[in-house]
Amino acid sequence: MDSPKTALADPKIIDGKDISQAVKGELALAVAEAIKGKTRNPGLAVVLVGDNPASKAYVKSKIAACKAVGIESFLIELPADTAQAVVAEKVKALNLDQKVDGILVQLPLPKQISSAAILALIDPAKDVDGLCAVNAGLLLQGADGLFPCTPLGVMRLLAHHDVALAGKNAVVVGRSHLVGKPLAMMLLQENATVTICHSKTANLPEVCRQADVLVAACGQAEMVKGSWVKPGAVVIDVGINRVESSDGKGRLVGDVAYNEAYEQARLITPVPGGVGPMTVAMLLSNTLKAFNSRIG
Repeated sequence: MDSPKTALADPKIIDGKDISQAVKGELALAVAEAIKGKTRNPGLAVVLVGDNPASKAYVKSKIAACKAVGIESFLIELPADTAQAVVAEKVKALNLDQKVDGILVQLPLPKQISSAAILALIDPAKDVDGLCAVNAGLLLQGADGLFPCTPLGVMRLLAHHDVALAGKNAVVVGRSHLVGKPLAMMLLQENATVTICHSKTANLPEVCRQADVLVAACGQAEMVKGSWVKPGAVVIDVGINRVESSDGKGRLVGDVAYNEAYEQARLITPVPGGVGPMTVAMLLSNTLKAFNSRIG
C-alpha cells in the first residue's frame, strides 16, 4: 500500500496536531485568567494501575500537556495487582480533595478490577472523561455537563473547518459509550440527521455512501473503504490500529482505508495526527471547565 497522502498545506487534510496546539494556546490564556485572585491552579488527578507501556505513555503525555497550559497534575500510581477496593478508596479520596477538579482513571484497568464500578464512583463534577451515567444523561438531555473528550475533539475539528451540520446526513460507524453514542448526540444537537451503524447494520457500505459527514469509530483497521465514501464528504477517522508492515515494525492505521477515502473526500483526518491530539486538548478543556464550575 502507498504511504498516506500527507502535506502540511494540503487543504483536504484536517491537521489535528496544529488545531490541538491552537486549542492549548487558548487554554493557557484561559487558565491564566481563571486563576486571577484564586489560591490555586486547576488540578487533574490521574490514577494509573499497573505498568502497561501504552498507558504509561498516554499518562506521560497528559501530564506534560497539563504543565504546558498551567494545570497542576497529581499522578497516583498503583501496582498491577492492586485490589479493586484499594482503587475505589483512592477515587473516593480524590472526590473529597479540594485541590482536585478532575479525576481520570487510565484505562484499561487490570482484569481483577471492574472499570464500570470504578468509573461509577467518580464525582460527576470531576468526571473529566465524561463517562459516568450522570454526564451521559446530561448529554442525552442536551444539558450542560462534562462529556467524553474524543467526541468533543471531533466536534472542535468540524467547527474549525466550518463544516455545516444542520440538515446534513451524519453517519457514525460504531456505538461505543466512549465515542459513537456521545458523538451521535453531539451531532444531533447541531441539527444533523444522524445514523448510528454497528456490526448488525444491513448494507453498511450503502448507508455510509449517504453521509455528508462520515465518522469511523469501529476499531477495525481500514474497514471503511473509499467506495463507501460519498464524493465531497467529510471523513473523520477515530480509529487507531497497529498492523504489520514490510519492515516488521508495524504501522498505525485508522478505521478508514485512508488513500482510497482521500480521493473521494472533501476533508479527511489522517492517522496518526488527526483526532488523537484533540482528545488530550479536550481533557484539559474539561478540567478547566470543572475548575470554573467548582470555584465559580
